[in-house]
Amino acid sequence: MKILAVDSSGLVASVALVEDDNLIAEYTVHYKKTHSQTLLPMLDEIVKMTETDLAGIDAIAVAAGPGSFTGLRIGAATVKGLGLALDKPVVGVPTVEALAMNLYGAAGVLCPLMDARRDQVYTGIYRFAGGVLEMEKEPCAVPLEEILAALNVLGEPVTFLGDGVAVYRERIVQEMRIPCQFAPAHVNKQRASAVAVCAQRRMADGGYVSADDFSPIYLRLSQAERERKEREANGE
Repeated sequence: MKILAVDSSGLVASVALVEDDNLIAEYTVHYKKTHSQTLLPMLDEIVKMTETDLAGIDAIAVAAGPGSFTGLRIGAATVKGLGLALDKPVVGVPTVEALAMNLYGAAGVLCPLMDARRDQVYTGIYRFAGGVLEMEKEPCAVPLEEILAALNVLGEPVTFLGDGVAVYRERIVQEMRIPCQFAPAHVNKQRASAVAVCAQRRMADGGYVSADDFSPIYLRLSQAERERKEREANGE
């Protein structure tokens, strides 16, 4: 099974090509450029460098959210366009699930954190059991203290990863009452290869849709939508 994967859900832009257990190529950038500038050129470079005929892939995987509204829309537009042009199915993978897959086989619980602003995080709680990633708490958008309290109740060692760590590390250390650690640089951000690996299992379970039917997982209203609702509530 050959899967082309894309992740533009956060600050990182990443594209990967995975066939079965073989990572053929991955291009990941964490720099001050918009995904609209980087994603398609990265995809084109991988296709050229690996001499890949995209007609031969089995599916297109994407980090479906939660995450940046703009990033998710760019990723969705990219995979929907490719899926329609190539007549390939799309596999949406929750962003925090793919982040947890970066730490395959890790002991204890895993807590991906993405900065959702307004003192909130996109997060979830995962663990590996028998080599299989299991969800302890589904993806959600919550105040940081809420997810830390849930982890303290679990009472197990926890590993944090994601762009929210850099924002909230001091508070995490202060508020955690159980042993915790932070993932190192090579596995602490989004990677499209992890999206592809998660997508393989979802494909086997029938967890795919047509390109036309795919839509991102936002979890929250966008800032523009929130501001509109506030104006309407104020009678403006």
